Amino acid sequence: MNHRPETDLLGPRDVPADALWGIHTLRAVENFPLARRPVHPRLVHAYGAVKLAAARVNHELGHWDDAKAAAIETACQEMIAGALDQHIVVDALQGGAGTSTNMNVNEVLANRALQLLGRPLGDYHAVSPHDDLNLHQSTNDTYPTALRIAAIVALHDLEPKLIALQEAFQAKEKQLANVVKIGRTELQDAVLVTLGREMAAYAEALARDRWRIYKCEERLRVVNLGGTAIGTGLGAPRQYIFRAVEHLRQITGLGLARAENLVEATQNADALVEVSGMLRTLATSLLKIANDLRLLSSGPRAGLGEIRLPPLQAGSSIMPGKVNPVIPEAVAQAAIAVQGHDLTIAQAVAAGNLELSQFLPLVADSLLTSIDLLTNACDIFARLCVAGIEADADRCRRNVHTSTALLTALVERIGYDAAERLATEAVAEQNIRQLAIDRGLLTAAEFDDLTSPDRVTKLGS
Repeated sequence: MNHRPETDLLGPRDVPADALWGIHTLRAVENFPLARRPVHPRLVHAYGAVKLAAARVNHELGHWDDAKAAAIETACQEMIAGALDQHIVVDALQGGAGTSTNMNVNEVLANRALQLLGRPLGDYHAVSPHDDLNLHQSTNDTYPTALRIAAIVALHDLEPKLIALQEAFQAKEKQLANVVKIGRTELQDAVLVTLGREMAAYAEALARDRWRIYKCEERLRVVNLGGTAIGTGLGAPRQYIFRAVEHLRQITGLGLARAENLVEATQNADALVEVSGMLRTLATSLLKIANDLRLLSSGPRAGLGEIRLPPLQAGSSIMPGKVNPVIPEAVAQAAIAVQGHDLTIAQAVAAGNLELSQFLPLVADSLLTSIDLLTNACDIFARLCVAGIEADADRCRRNVHTSTALLTALVERIGYDAAERLATEAVAEQNIRQLAIDRGLLTAAEFDDLTSPDRVTKLGS
């Protein structure tokens, strides 16, 4: 036989004989061809941890014999390790507040346990997706708990990539400390600064983002496991409710805590919005920095061209010799996508009703995708772009000597009126340094001292 019969509330259906999933998953696959991509694997792995915690408590409470408990535990461990990913086939976006994901997980774990026990798939009298794998649980406490675990684990992967990017800019701060250049406000020449100082500013912004990302775990560590349907713990014994999160903490190694008010924790998902906001802030920093690097490297001959980015690929199928700033462009797109996901998350959480935030599948997909995008963006930004930035010192020096922006550095020595006369007399591309020397306003040594890296970066006069 190529199929096995299964039955649910709506009636019988044939399920592929070798499928670890069952009838509930079958209906979900048919009903939700939306994103046409599976549930994020991190959420699946986290769900395995949630099911393992529940299984250990239920075994302790005497609900299963040792052989059955061992088979279920092994199946959960395999899910945590990613060995069952290919069997979680429901769409990332789905109605039912994540019930389809929960049931796909339950069915796969039940059938994998049946395999380990040497029993046929679909023999739910022996191991049941409902009565065993969902024992004392609900989608409404397992799904948000799994989502929080998945997000914390993903953030742990983001943090070192963000640190590497910050350190890459700090390295450039030192390397480019002596390159004096034109600082710009509103895209107009303003005053002198160094390339090192510009790189330091980027590093400092990322340092704040690093602190925010670190604080995200604090917002996610409180879970509602044990609350079952709406946080009242309906259908779960008190011992299960008290023990479940303890086991989950041991399994994951994370500092998880059971919410004091499980009803509130089941109703509200505002912590996810807060975390998304911190991710959006990092995305905003990345977008600003990426666009700055595009400007500073523009041209290179007819633009600013003050820095050179690593050339990675030919930039055009029609224009010979063109090399585009592809990494900053890619990072910018990732950042814009994250900003869009943040709005999606806010809308989805705000649209929750009464005792449940029913659009958590959309929140999960958006949040985990955002973290992935930021992790990958920070990685390629640091490795393929920032680490290879070089200064065009001659271009920077030429710009300094021909721009009226340097006059601010001379005001203290020659006075505002004299500096203004220099600005008036200077013509396009004229060397103001030489003009000031020719007018007897400064010696060459005095000019060079006033426009040195130490002078232009000194705090105050």
